[in-house]
Amino acid sequence: MAARVYDLAIVGAGPCGLAAGIAAKRAGLDAVLFDRACVVSGIAGYPTYMSFFSTAERLSIGDIPFVVPSENPTRRDALAYYRALVKHFDLDVRQYERVESVERVERPIDARFLLRTRTQVGQSHETAARAIVVATGYFGRPNRLGVPGEDLPHVTHRFREGHDDFDRDVVVVGGGNSAVEAALELYRAGARVTLVHFGPSFDRNIKPWVLPDLTNRIAEGSIKARWEARVARIEPEYVVIVGPFGEDRIRADRVYTMIGYMPETGLLEQLGVPLDPATGIPAHDPATMETTVPGVFIAGVIASGYDANKTFIENGRGHGELIVRRLVGDEREGEGADGRATIPRFTTNDP
Repeated sequence: MAARVYDLAIVGAGPCGLAAGIAAKRAGLDAVLFDRACVVSGIAGYPTYMSFFSTAERLSIGDIPFVVPSENPTRRDALAYYRALVKHFDLDVRQYERVESVERVERPIDARFLLRTRTQVGQSHETAARAIVVATGYFGRPNRLGVPGEDLPHVTHRFREGHDDFDRDVVVVGGGNSAVEAALELYRAGARVTLVHFGPSFDRNIKPWVLPDLTNRIAEGSIKARWEARVARIEPEYVVIVGPFGEDRIRADRVYTMIGYMPETGLLEQLGVPLDPATGIPAHDPATMETTVPGVFIAGVIASGYDANKTFIENGRGHGELIVRRLVGDEREGEGADGRATIPRFTTNDP
């Protein structure tokens, strides 16, 4: 095992992971953050010209004001803000270093963890920590249609911008905000768009200022909609759907399957954290964000399980403070007031 032992290892450098890192830094804990991609990679993957529904104040972390000229910041505003926070707090963020496995290493007075990671160029490392936070965000595993052809190269689960599909036939699968906004952006970029959704209409949580625009585009025929239809298979040039009128083939140079994501819980499962089979929520104490495995915490949207609409930046940014309070609030060895074993604090580089 590596000689250096970090107080806290945080898996995921999204806004909630960064908030946990900032809270740890302010408490004097030695923390390291890992991300399989770049800092706030989930936001980096948003559509290029997206604006947030939330105000800048609700997206701020670390008590550092998020100042923008308009009420709703853009994707570009947010990326600049979170980059600046990493520099301001001098956070130890290991970008493009995937955590491949975590195991518990039992000690007489505490439970430490060994993380095995791999960099983008294939180098492997081991990192030891006394506690771990899993903050892997929303974009863990895309929901799959489970149909033939889903892995063809022209099929994607993420939408960035419409320019690449100018003057092309595009199928967007889904009826939520991501699908709706992608369909509109593609239409504005000159794509011929067909929206395919298994329901009779859009999902109920569509942003109210977006819905009239799409409804009008469908009414005038600028965007086609196939309701109560499911994708049966995807071919190199067509999407085959089955709907109220039987089977149909839709021309498609590109297919966007915008049907949501599942949380990435593999590390929690390795550590033995139970997941609710109905909700997907990891077993944890909401007051501390500690799971049933001592020293293992969760932060951000992963705490919502399958329902990502329950946790956002504004109500997940405080998870780090709860975690750090648990780690440093009671330094006595033995049992805390809740009867659970406390995690004795030790200094940086404690062997």
